[in-house]
Amino acid sequence: MPALRFNHMELTLAKGALDAATREDIKRFYGDVFEMDALDVPILKQIGLLLRTDAETSQFLLLTEAQEPIRSPGFDHLGFLYETRAEVDQKLAQIKEWQARDDRIQIKEYADLVAGETTVHAFYVRFLLPIWFDIQCIESPASDAPHWQYT
Repeated sequence: MPALRFNHMELTLAKGALDAATREDIKRFYGDVFEMDALDVPILKQIGLLLRTDAETSQFLLLTEAQEPIRSPGFDHLGFLYETRAEVDQKLAQIKEWQARDDRIQIKEYADLVAGETTVHAFYVRFLLPIWFDIQCIESPASDAPHWQYT
């Protein structure tokens, strides 16, 4: 049976939310922090903004405008998994540098979540999009701990 892989997520924003200035802010932040490529794409009689992780895996977020945009007032999020605690901490430091220049960036810091021998080290960030991003690593001393591998 073929493995299930994440392909994309579409996020709908309010009409007018993807103006030129906001679109550029999104491109700069997500490009700099998460190294996402940003492409303007014609879709649904508008120009959407596609943020892709890389060209090879076809994993992307598609941002469009809609009369009824997504609403996620709680802890709805998309998780980004890094290999090490150091990578997560570096992302947090980088985002805090951005936040010092742009107060629209929201950060939620959490204590490590420990479950047995497994530790999740994470924080949440939100910037101009209607959901949070959970930036995390999963640490486990077990040699058979699951690791993501893309084929």
